[in-house]
Amino acid sequence: MNSQPPSLPRLAIIVPCYNESEVFSYCLTELGGYLDRLIGDGMVSPGSYLLFVDDGSRDDTWRQISNAIRVHAHVRGLKLSCNKGHQAALLTGLANADNADAIVSIDADLQDDINAIGEMVKSYAAGHDVVYGVRASRQTDTAFKRMTAEVFYRLMTVMGVKQVFNHADFRLLSCRARDALLEYHERNIYIRGLVPLIGFPSAEVYYDRKERTAGVSKYPLHKMMALALEGITSMTVMPLRIITLTGFIISATAIMAIMAVLINKMIGNPIQGWASVIVALFFMGGVQMLCLGIIGEYLGKIYLETKRRPRSHIEEKAGFNNS
Repeated sequence: MNSQPPSLPRLAIIVPCYNESEVFSYCLTELGGYLDRLIGDGMVSPGSYLLFVDDGSRDDTWRQISNAIRVHAHVRGLKLSCNKGHQAALLTGLANADNADAIVSIDADLQDDINAIGEMVKSYAAGHDVVYGVRASRQTDTAFKRMTAEVFYRLMTVMGVKQVFNHADFRLLSCRARDALLEYHERNIYIRGLVPLIGFPSAEVYYDRKERTAGVSKYPLHKMMALALEGITSMTVMPLRIITLTGFIISATAIMAIMAVLINKMIGNPIQGWASVIVALFFMGGVQMLCLGIIGEYLGKIYLETKRRPRSHIEEKAGFNNS
């Protein structure tokens, strides 16, 4: 278990933002009010704060963050120089959550129930370094969304990626769990697959996800597919092993086909026609291209990792001298 947490832990709530102009005021009001209640109830330190990370937004999200910092002492902000993606923005926020005993990450749309944060803090106080926010159901999703999410999590499990089912990036990390996560220096980032690798005591808090109040989802289908590809290729070599198995099966099938052709020729019944040959050639060509594509994906990731490029650049910091 983690070291005895202080009676009033200092909580940092990190909110990655990308083009969240329509929902920011709602997010600030709800999270700010809830943080005040946590402080008033004696659950967290008065020095707790909200940290908004602007991931290179093209709208006025940063202007709204800056205005909020001037009005509210418990608000801080980071502006990235350009859009680096949700995972990079979240890691940047974690790395800059100064003097926090516990750090909660939540998306700006607040579809995740903020009331679960209080339960996370209680679980942290009970000695858990990692507390996962897990959806109790997917009733608010469309049938297609539920189906694709189910396929996504099942696929990741089959591929050997260890993660919590129906958990995204709504979680609490203790200070030492955050520090352990930041020791993973890869540039191909899949945080929900990295956190379970930390191995510290963990718990789960279940909640019902709400409808988005405004704006549009930042994870449409193509981004979900890209996230799945990122997660699989950054966390497991299972696809490469599938290529090996596929090659073995095809080779074994080819040997049996050759034997069948030879036997038919010896008994005077040669196989006629070219259609089967053409189909086989196209099939093998497709398999080879698919295998080369998977290998190329891994080679590309190795190429990017060896460059050791920074995950992000902070263009501006605000509110860090408030406390």
